[in-house]
Amino acid sequence: MRHGHGKALIRPQINRPMATKTIIKPATAAPALGPYNHGIRIGEFLFSAGQIALDPAHPGGPLPADIKAQTERVLENIKLILEDQKLSWANVVKTTVFMTNLGDFAAMNEVYARYFTTDFPARSTVQVAALPRGAQVEIEVVAHY
Repeated sequence: MRHGHGKALIRPQINRPMATKTIIKPATAAPALGPYNHGIRIGEFLFSAGQIALDPAHPGGPLPADIKAQTERVLENIKLILEDQKLSWANVVKTTVFMTNLGDFAAMNEVYARYFTTDFPARSTVQVAALPRGAQVEIEVVAHY
């Protein structure tokens, strides 16, 4: 690699061990719908899988029809993952919200604001064509231990 006036930039090799990957599967959560885990811990970060409104008591049952009820169930599912790792909403540094209709944003945001009340995480919200099981909302988080 060249830098500046044709001088070679030498980068030292850093031999660091790879951080341990820890699988997160809360016993109280609904089972994953496919080949993924509820979360992964790498170093000081927890990356959750996107959560939809599956009821852990009836994971094969229908999803709530209302966007507010779906958002609440999604956030309760995320709470199960956080609690399993002895974390709280304050540990969440980033959320990504996937919605099938951004026209429902205000209703989703009303519920979201009951869970994130201060020192809000960074957030992205995107509209998607469809979500698993006909869900209207899916949320994933990154949290710091």
